Amino acid sequence: MPLLITSHKTPLGTLNLLADDQILIGANLSTVSAFKAGSDVKIVKSIPVISDLISDYFDGDLSALNGIQVRQPGAAFSQAAWKAMRKIAPGKTWSYSDLAGKAGSPAAVRAAGSACANNAIMLVVPCHRVVKTGGALGNYAYGVDKKQWLLSHEGFL
Repeated sequence: MPLLITSHKTPLGTLNLLADDQILIGANLSTVSAFKAGSDVKIVKSIPVISDLISDYFDGDLSALNGIQVRQPGAAFSQAAWKAMRKIAPGKTWSYSDLAGKAGSPAAVRAAGSACANNAIMLVVPCHRVVKTGGALGNYAYGVDKKQWLLSHEGFL
């Protein structure tokens, strides 16, 4: 079965989605070609369930993203960090130190930052909810303005 690709208009810009059937394996605000998905892909108008839940999120149902299954390759600590990130509730944030602890390695603060930086499923694996100790927003692959917009949309800012 081919991978499914769609582009979704959002207040942040065009959100590109890559799915293996009903499992989201990529989400970005850059380009479809950034997925490096290979040749067995099908461009579709929407991805069943996933596209609807993304729309619901931007329409104000902040828990809608919890209904999306995800999968991405990565080392064991990154997997633990991405799994932990999905537990950060909308409107809440964790520090990189909190994330390291929740992922099982309290001393691995830098690795927690790397897991955020290498997250291939932005928004749904909510690395935007991870901030610096003390509350400063920190970096974000798509720009701090987009991180700020997401945290504001979710009621944190």
